[in-house]
Amino acid sequence: MWRRVASLSSSISSSFLAQTASRLNTWESLTTGIAQQAKGVIAPKEKTPFITFVLGGPGSGKGTQCIKIVETFGFAHLSAGDLLRREIASKSADGAMILNTIKEGKIVPSQVTVQLIQKEMELSDNHKFLIDGFPRTEENRVSFERIIGVEPNVVLFFDCPEEEMVKRVLNRNEGRVDDNLETIKKRLTVFQALSLPVINYYSERGKLYTQILADQGNRNRR
Repeated sequence: MWRRVASLSSSISSSFLAQTASRLNTWESLTTGIAQQAKGVIAPKEKTPFITFVLGGPGSGKGTQCIKIVETFGFAHLSAGDLLRREIASKSADGAMILNTIKEGKIVPSQVTVQLIQKEMELSDNHKFLIDGFPRTEENRVSFERIIGVEPNVVLFFDCPEEEMVKRVLNRNEGRVDDNLETIKKRLTVFQALSLPVINYYSERGKLYTQILADQGNRNRR
C-alpha cells in the first residue's frame, strides 16, 4: 500500500525555487549584453531562450506548479498536452492521429509535438519558456535538440507515488480523453519505461532538480 503523500498543490519549497532562481539569474547575467556593452560591443537584440522542462507522471501536479513558477519567474508556459489537445480540436491533418494515439495511451510522434512547441516559441515575445510534460522519451529529447537546436537549462521533476497520481487523474474531471483508469494505467507504464531514462539522463548532465513528496513533508535533492 502506497503511503499517502502531501498534496502537490501546496507551494513548492523555498529551496527548490531558490535553486531554479539561482540558475536563472546566472543565465540572465550572461545574456543581457552588459559585458559586451562595456567593451563597446552592441548586444544582440534577440536573447538566447532559457528553457525549463517540467517532468512528472500523469497527475503528479505539474500543471499546478507551473502556474506558480510562471507567476514567480515570468516564464511563458507551454504545455505539450494542451498543445496536442488544441491541435485535435482544430481538426487539422494531424488531429485524428493525435487523438487516436492519446486514447491508446501512446506517445505522439516526436516531430509533431516539437513542431507545435517550436511554433509557440516563435510566436512568443518571451525568451523564458516553461515546457510542461515534455520530453517524455529519449526520442522526444533528441528531436527537440535537433529541431530547436538547444538543450534545456533546467529540468524540474515532480516525483509522486503511482497511487496518488491515479487518484488525482480520476478526480480532476476535466473531460480529457485520456483521463480514465484504462488509459492512465497505460500512461504510467509508458512513463516508467520511457520517461525515467530521460530523467536519469538530465540528472547525469547536472540539470535535474527533483521535488520529492513523502509523509514527513517535502524534501529536495539535486
